[in-house]
Amino acid sequence: MKPAMETEAEENTEQSQERKGCFECCIKCLGGVPYASLVATILCFSGVALFCGCGHVALAGTVAILEQHFSTNTSDHALLSEVIQLMQYVIYGIASFFFLYGIILLAEGFYTTSAVKELHGEFKTTACGRCISGMFVFLTYVLGVAWLGVFGFSAVPVFMFYNIWSTCEVIKSPQTNGTAAVEQICVDIRQYGIIPWNAFPGKICGSALENICNTNEFYMSYHLFIVACAGAGATVIALLIYMMATTYNYAVLKFKSREDCCTKF
Repeated sequence: MKPAMETEAEENTEQSQERKGCFECCIKCLGGVPYASLVATILCFSGVALFCGCGHVALAGTVAILEQHFSTNTSDHALLSEVIQLMQYVIYGIASFFFLYGIILLAEGFYTTSAVKELHGEFKTTACGRCISGMFVFLTYVLGVAWLGVFGFSAVPVFMFYNIWSTCEVIKSPQTNGTAAVEQICVDIRQYGIIPWNAFPGKICGSALENICNTNEFYMSYHLFIVACAGAGATVIALLIYMMATTYNYAVLKFKSREDCCTKF
């Protein structure tokens, strides 16, 4: 029989080996986490949620403002109402697509990062793996360019609402004295091209314009468009991070595949 001290020493050695093995396993797992893709996924989900949620409500508020104040004839803004309704359905599609796309990109990040870290060495030399990575690189570049356009487009209503708000601030200014001077300050919404030039009244002046700026519809729509524009900007940043991460992973996989081919001969 072994002495008690030797038995205790062997148990301590086994426990230390188990701790060491568990620590190495944790380090190995942490090394396979695609932190860039993880950050980009969170930013992408947040940006798309802000853009779609706030944009949908802001569009509905914009239609209400136009119908109540700038275009009392339904036929004048019928086409605009249909376009906005179509845009709201597009927003539903964008939200669903990017929810799925973000999950797929995160999974692809885990796949390629594990291959780059040589945690799953059999994957890094397969043509299928490199083809999938290359496809995501191309698709992410295309979506990034598309979202730059979305970001620019979302800034248009912000600019329009800001002009209306700044005009109301001029009306409220103490420097603007007299009823005649106030009534000469106008906003013509027809110049933005969202309603036709024959729309009535199309132009609002003076105290009537100030009343529009004090309504909840205007206040909410203005700030929701700002948040939607910020969400589009966050999505663009997320896609830029995706671009860098997927391009780097693809380049490393390509390099390692050539390295493996050379070592076989």
